[in-house]
Amino acid sequence: MSAGPPVYRSALTLLASLFFMWGFITVINNTLLPHLRSVFELDYTQTTLIESVWFIAYFFASIPSAKLIERIGYQKSLVVGLVIMAAGALLMVPAARMPSYGVTLFALFVIASGITLLQVAANPYVAVVGSPETASSRLNLVQAFNSLGTMLAPSFGAYLILGRSVGGTSQAGTVLTPAQRLADAQSVVLPYVLVAVVLLVLAVIIARFPLPAMGSATNRMAKADRANHSLWHHRNLVWGIPAIFIYLIAEIGVANLFVNFVGQSDIANLTPEQGGHYLTFLWAGMMVGRFAGSLIMQKFDAAKVLAVFSIGAFLVMLVTVFASGPIAMWSLILVGLFHSIMFPTIFTLGIRGLGPLTEEGSGLLIMAIAGGALVVVQGWLADEYGLQWSFLLTAACELYILFYALWGSQVTKSLD
Repeated sequence: MSAGPPVYRSALTLLASLFFMWGFITVINNTLLPHLRSVFELDYTQTTLIESVWFIAYFFASIPSAKLIERIGYQKSLVVGLVIMAAGALLMVPAARMPSYGVTLFALFVIASGITLLQVAANPYVAVVGSPETASSRLNLVQAFNSLGTMLAPSFGAYLILGRSVGGTSQAGTVLTPAQRLADAQSVVLPYVLVAVVLLVLAVIIARFPLPAMGSATNRMAKADRANHSLWHHRNLVWGIPAIFIYLIAEIGVANLFVNFVGQSDIANLTPEQGGHYLTFLWAGMMVGRFAGSLIMQKFDAAKVLAVFSIGAFLVMLVTVFASGPIAMWSLILVGLFHSIMFPTIFTLGIRGLGPLTEEGSGLLIMAIAGGALVVVQGWLADEYGLQWSFLLTAACELYILFYALWGSQVTKSLD
């Protein structure tokens, strides 16, 4: 991986493994949700509440994460984040053996808190280790490895969770006996133990690796100087925070409800296990789009590329809502390609020109990932008006991203 001075290349390669792992473990949720819906007999609102708890962790853990990084440094914080994630993964074992909906929610909250710490540390690191003009290209490149994790996770989850359960291999509407639900709950133990082991090994590697310092350009200002500067004078950050928030509603809503959507008889009539395999195509589109976006943004302005992708996302979501059969399924898969560059591009546009305020701005942008918690709104819309109509919410989110690309992302005051 080539990005920035040679001293940073090995560090970025290692950090790519972090992006891979948090993408992988996040997307296991997409196969976990239909599994838990069957085990606990949940409606759509209760099912999406599981993912809401995951993203609420970003809201509560972002500021403590920034404080921890300031206190112990980036490298130790990455190690702590991995250990927290591993602890949460291991908590899934007692949650499955009980089985307990409440303990499952707590375990996922712990995992997400660890990922939040990694996000607060790793995203700004990647963004500032090279030229500001290529920051979006660089972060899209590393985020492509995040998408590689998200692409592989559905097959992993479909095989080890859905494929080993009665609910995962049955058609929609199948009613399980209490004994079958108890047996199905046990199927999450093996995959989460495997994930915990990998996370702990990675923590040891990170602890022993000589990560270079981020440099003085983004150091926190002295209190006297900081009083003369306000984050709220930077339009690209002010409008970027809701852009991240709203984008997460779109991305998580599509991913979490995909398996249920393609399982409908008038769409593709797939079992949850089959739907989990098709979900791989959506995340593959994310990966391809980020690799392509990294190259495109070396020649074209990142904000203009973001505008084009948001228009594409809006159009395919309209097809998803108003079409049926395989056309609706493949249009929903295609939105992954258009969503691909959105998070890393919004993030780098949002911190552009912040200079020594980069750390604080990054923390606010990561906190905005809590927008994924509002996927419960789409769950409610699905219960009230139908799953297909609920994707109009996603289409509306794409329009805000277009607004940000065309106007909100413009830098009004640069401290670089």
